[in-house]
Amino acid sequence: MATSSSSCGIEQLQKGCYYEWMSVQATHIVDLKEALTSHRSKDDHKLEELVGKIVNDFQKYTEKRSELSRRSCSSYFAPSWNSSLENGLLWMGGCRPSSFIRVIYSLCGSQAETQLSQYLLKVDENVEENQGGSMSDLNATQLAKINDLHIQVIEKEDQITKKSANLQEDVADMPIAIAAYATDLVDGDMLVEDALDKHEEGMAVLMTEADKLRFETLRKIVEVVTPVQAAEFLLAGKRLHISLHEWGRVREERRFGCARTDAAAATGGAGTKKSKRSATC
Repeated sequence: MATSSSSCGIEQLQKGCYYEWMSVQATHIVDLKEALTSHRSKDDHKLEELVGKIVNDFQKYTEKRSELSRRSCSSYFAPSWNSSLENGLLWMGGCRPSSFIRVIYSLCGSQAETQLSQYLLKVDENVEENQGGSMSDLNATQLAKINDLHIQVIEKEDQITKKSANLQEDVADMPIAIAAYATDLVDGDMLVEDALDKHEEGMAVLMTEADKLRFETLRKIVEVVTPVQAAEFLLAGKRLHISLHEWGRVREERRFGCARTDAAAATGGAGTKKSKRSATC
């Protein structure tokens, strides 16, 4: 695990890795929109290539995260580069794999409702026939496979969560709890340091396990659906991720602005120079 002198450097590497991934996702969104717009019936080759590239990019990202987490993983459980909104939604340093499947269900329902509205309004005659099958066209076999995957993923999530709970409970055990009770000093002895290092190593192992589950869930979803459906799913998921990041940032800026205004009123305006909060918090 990282020493205190290197922790800051490692966190900067982790932050850089995250923003590099966000930039890659922004590129993916543009590529997916263009591919879906230009897609023609029975011509799935380009979409298949793009979907495969995106899945591979995600695998590379999780592998890089795993490597960095082995050096120091605490930052991933409450990242400074995230907003409070995002951190409140985290599970094992990222999103729940089961949320991928919830995105599919949401797309299914939304697109089916749109198609029904078009039919009832009799405007679908002027709309080009859907080529390649969108999420609303998932067949019974696909839905059954996705449902089975959903159940399996939730079970694996629960297993990882239980392991995490056990590690958290260990903090209240010897030697950490006894050392905290016996001394007023902030600095722990070597025994405590070793115990905390062991705890962080255990959390890094669990985060790697969670990342593998995230990747395997994504890979299996792509195998079940058509290239068009896979592209729609990936586009929706990436838009959701980037939107949550931006919504959280905007909400925090708005709330911190209010907090600064209240503090200025309470202190008569003393020391109220506006804080420059990063646009990419």
